Amino acid sequence: MKAPIRGVVAAIATPVTAERKPDISRFLKLARHLLDSGCDGLNVLGTTGEATSFSRAQRMEVMLAAARTLDPSRLMVGTGAASLDDAVALTRFAGELGFGAALVLPPFYYKGVGDEGVIAYIEALVAGGAAAPSPIFLYHYPALSGVPYTPELVARLIERFPDRVTGLKDSSGDLAYERALATRHRGFAVFPANEATLLEGRGGLFAGCISATANLNADLCARAWRDGDAAALDAAMRIRKLFDGKPLVAGVKAGLAALHGDPALAAPMPPLTAWSEADAAALARDMAAARAHG
Repeated sequence: MKAPIRGVVAAIATPVTAERKPDISRFLKLARHLLDSGCDGLNVLGTTGEATSFSRAQRMEVMLAAARTLDPSRLMVGTGAASLDDAVALTRFAGELGFGAALVLPPFYYKGVGDEGVIAYIEALVAGGAAAPSPIFLYHYPALSGVPYTPELVARLIERFPDRVTGLKDSSGDLAYERALATRHRGFAVFPANEATLLEGRGGLFAGCISATANLNADLCARAWRDGDAAALDAAMRIRKLFDGKPLVAGVKAGLAALHGDPALAAPMPPLTAWSEADAAALARDMAAARAHG
């Protein structure tokens, strides 16, 4: 069994075609670039990857291409869905393909559901993938899902499924929540979504970080994680702060288009809209300036 994913994980964007389908060739090219630039792993089809804007078949197409071309043990993949059947099928497929983890949103349409409902949902994923089990990472993003993985619920899930529920990505930005989980559950892989935690994480509290802006600053993040390079982290955070108060997913895609000289990378899936040409041009200039500090 290969070692679990740790370190710098980019929440990779999913390029799309003019027909609004996953652009597999561009996706694979970007994935290779990120891994070659220092990423220890990739989070495929997460929020930045616009997973919930794609059909089950489209998500499976991306998963299959990634597993056939890359080392799937270095990849975690978002498998949460509003449809239980879709979530079970995607989680099972992740295990069959050998992905390092399935990253699972809670059931996110009905709000105010109790812990028992979420536990039943995770139980269905565990049972459905029993023949080819993949580690399950919980995806805590209550601002979008509306359903939190509270510390009490996380503890119950770890106790109920100790061999399957082995990690969590937190996109709430609540550092106290992240520290409390990592301290309470030693060996449970907690990934903040902000690269600002990388130096603290090197001490062993966190498993690394899973960051959207690592699409644009992976090399700097890698230097911070591996070498404790504070200057590199400062430059990485300058790039991240360029998105404060702005639409992040479309912004990351605008940054990728500039970084790779490929305007097609800027297109998001509806309902997200691309940044204006003026904003994208300013972002390109500001990213270059931020790198001068690294």
